[in-house]
Amino acid sequence: MSSSAKFGIEVNFLTGRFVATFHNDRRHSEWPPHPARLYSALVAAWADLDEPDQAEREALEWLEAQAPPAIAASEAVPRRVVAHFVPVNDAFVVGRSWYERRAPIVYELVDQFHAERTSSGDELTGKATRIERRLGKARAVDEQVSRAGNTNPSTALAMLPEQRSKQERFFPSVTPDEPRATYLWYEPAPSEASKVLDRLLSRVTRLGHPSSLVSCRVVSVFPAATLKAGEGSINMRSVRRGQLSELKRRYSRHRGQRPRALPFTDTRYRAVVSAERPPEGTLEQANTRGEWMVFEFAHDSRAMPSTRAVEVATAMRAAVFHYADDPIPEELSGHRQDGRPVAAPHVAFLPLPYVGFEHADGRLLGVAISVPDGVSDAGRRALYRAVGKWEQSQEPLRVTLGIGGIVRMRRQRSLTTLVSLRPSGWCRASCRWVSSTPVALPRHPGRLVGGTAVARAKAWTLAESAVAAACGHVGLSNPLSVQVSLSPYLAGARPATRFPAFSQQVPGGKMVRRQLVHASLVFERPVAGPVMLGTGRFFGLGLMRPAPQAQQSDRSDG
Repeated sequence: MSSSAKFGIEVNFLTGRFVATFHNDRRHSEWPPHPARLYSALVAAWADLDEPDQAEREALEWLEAQAPPAIAASEAVPRRVVAHFVPVNDAFVVGRSWYERRAPIVYELVDQFHAERTSSGDELTGKATRIERRLGKARAVDEQVSRAGNTNPSTALAMLPEQRSKQERFFPSVTPDEPRATYLWYEPAPSEASKVLDRLLSRVTRLGHPSSLVSCRVVSVFPAATLKAGEGSINMRSVRRGQLSELKRRYSRHRGQRPRALPFTDTRYRAVVSAERPPEGTLEQANTRGEWMVFEFAHDSRAMPSTRAVEVATAMRAAVFHYADDPIPEELSGHRQDGRPVAAPHVAFLPLPYVGFEHADGRLLGVAISVPDGVSDAGRRALYRAVGKWEQSQEPLRVTLGIGGIVRMRRQRSLTTLVSLRPSGWCRASCRWVSSTPVALPRHPGRLVGGTAVARAKAWTLAESAVAAACGHVGLSNPLSVQVSLSPYLAGARPATRFPAFSQQVPGGKMVRRQLVHASLVFERPVAGPVMLGTGRFFGLGLMRPAPQAQQSDRSDG
């Protein structure tokens, strides 16, 4: 258990599901529930009493004054969203034509606000303030709501059940592996505030949609965080001092009947790949461990085989660096100013193939930008600014390949049904790791095919030793066993001989062609990922996957 958290709130989902839409995309699910959503549920429970309790108000004001909480939540599987056409009572409260004109403006301003915060290193610049002001005006609906007594008769008739029109609605939901989420603060709550909040939490019965029933409580045993506020690529809605007063002010205007928007503070969160370090000696971690920023390919861009991984990674790297500030930090480029490679781990671009499942076909479904833990905050900000500028200039994002046309993609901001794009699938601790793309050996073993039997045996032995050495290069111990092959060990993976030649420049300017082999490794202790091996690990080669416990079947997801 983590020893740094001092106060925690646990939310248990009684139906095993959480139903809530992402705040700026009605077709996607929110997971985990954003801190601002939890806080608003607490305020609603407090205000629901005939005479709201003053001690509860003081406890809520203490909570809103704290730094954004860390969050502990498991992976979740989103349900495929379908449109429902339902009669609604408020069909004419806001005119449809007005809504259809205004909604795209609101969404565009939200994207501009996020992009500006990203490009400025999460600072609230003058431009961001102006965008936020415009967003407030765009969301204002008071002038569109009819006053009591002035309703047009045709509008009133349209409210009758037989006359009611149907509108398209979406009810996205997720099923978490563990039906709970815990919010962790690093400042201890005053004893009285903790008791009062626990009492208030007992009256919170739902979070999100009315069907999303919950049971909440204050906890004193804290799980390890999976999301932490700070430098990161995940935007979540949190609260700040004055949130309770702002909610009361807005309620006095909408009275729970008019359209409204939840006030929030946009906060960056970072996914913690391995949330908690186990007792010494029980688990290994490579120095490639860190945060993943995942980009999902559009449906019409998912036809490329994994053999084009290096090509895609190179093009993706060039696209991001095009928007990076000069000079590009060494932690991003992987090279010093004089062109020599840096020794420390740096940002890698990892095309993610659909492999390891019964029906896997090896297609590339997206790209992850891997940011190791050793990258400084300045290096992270430089990366986030570059990605933010790219997103601001293109929608969707586009990467141009040579003769392969254009790959369209979007950064993942919510859950995906594609298993291959979930970082957890590449990071689970395992004693056995198998390559999804072949490893580029750090030294040439000799001819693996052809020549005498003795020469081939020696070459294969040297190849195994080179893979073991590659483990040492990323901070892992020597594996108990190493198997290498030109054929893949995972369903859907492509043979090493199908991949284009991979060459690198070595000191002196000479280009050296690297031998590619697939590898299967067994370690004495479990190794937590992600794990990338070999000299091509920053361009998608040598991307390892934890061996499945059993043959997996995955007919619908990639």
